[in-house]
Amino acid sequence: MGLPVLSAIFRSRVVCQRSFVALLNCPKHMKASVSLFSRSAGRCSQTCQALVYRKHGEPSGVVELEDAPVHQTGAKEVLVKLLASPINPSDINMIQGTYSILPDLPAIGGNEGVAQVIEVGSQVKSLKAGDWVIPRDAGLGTWRTEAVLAEDDVISVPNDIPLLSAATLGVNPCTAIRMLSDFEDLKPGDSVIQNAANSGVGQAVIQIAAARGINTINVIRDRPDFTQLSDRLKAIGASHVIKEESLRRPEMKELFQTYSKPKLALNGVGGKSATELLRHLQVGGSMVTYGGMSKQPVTVPVSALIFKNVKVRGFWVTQWKKDHFHDGKAFRAMLDELCSLIQQGKLTAPACTEVRIQDYKKALDAAMQPFSSHKQILI
Repeated sequence: MGLPVLSAIFRSRVVCQRSFVALLNCPKHMKASVSLFSRSAGRCSQTCQALVYRKHGEPSGVVELEDAPVHQTGAKEVLVKLLASPINPSDINMIQGTYSILPDLPAIGGNEGVAQVIEVGSQVKSLKAGDWVIPRDAGLGTWRTEAVLAEDDVISVPNDIPLLSAATLGVNPCTAIRMLSDFEDLKPGDSVIQNAANSGVGQAVIQIAAARGINTINVIRDRPDFTQLSDRLKAIGASHVIKEESLRRPEMKELFQTYSKPKLALNGVGGKSATELLRHLQVGGSMVTYGGMSKQPVTVPVSALIFKNVKVRGFWVTQWKKDHFHDGKAFRAMLDELCSLIQQGKLTAPACTEVRIQDYKKALDAAMQPFSSHKQILI
């Protein structure tokens, strides 16, 4: 599917963003006469608080906390209260204008989070008041306190799992489980090597792999708190943690006397780091790229292609969700598996810092810092 089609689908899903854009741009005297919020549940507010950006740029300079309209709940819509929403790299890229798909401006930030259903429209069948829901796809604008969303744009999750696990469920764990499931037939005792192991995806990979009996060799950049971070990753199931520089050293041969050569490499960095991951793959293995934090291209050695027949693939969870949007069973099954791991205590949220939405500037600044090991969560 080409990017123009992707963009069209993306924009067609963002019903509330379109309503927001239209209402925010209309004259003030017209806004007062528009019924923006259903009052049948005893609620009388016509606006919510939202983090809005009207142009692309650095988040700290273009994002503002504003009162945004909330339209009346339609027959096939639900009124939700947003409980928690993370700040992800893709959110930052959208605001900067560098992401593959972009909403119309002005826009509300945020693509992930968990909300509680407050009210359902007369024709809503799959949800009821009190349910917890997460977005099915990107672009709903989750950095706000309330929203009216189409029933089909959200999917329910158990409300007995930890709040932060629910808020961070829809992107990183989904990316991790798909990459561990869809590219190589991994069995207990097999190995996976990954860079960016301390990222949200990396931490989910570690835990899901551990639950399946799969070893993980986890690569992180050197830093002052390397030992503490390494210990934390091992505590959630990492088999082995190494520095980027170690990928080029003889000690890797010793490591593979303990662990089998990896069938799968997961690349969230690009550049030299990705090239070094490729060198350690077993013959016929796969490297899957899901991010490029170094902003450097992936260079594939000719020898890896000719003599090891490695496969070089890419993965984008947004595309997976679009491909399976009308196959509700696939998405439901994935979420059920992830939620079961959460309920068993085998999958926890990444290290998080909770920040009130009113303190968003602090959260945005923290999310932009290098070596950050905590995900910023707007409450």
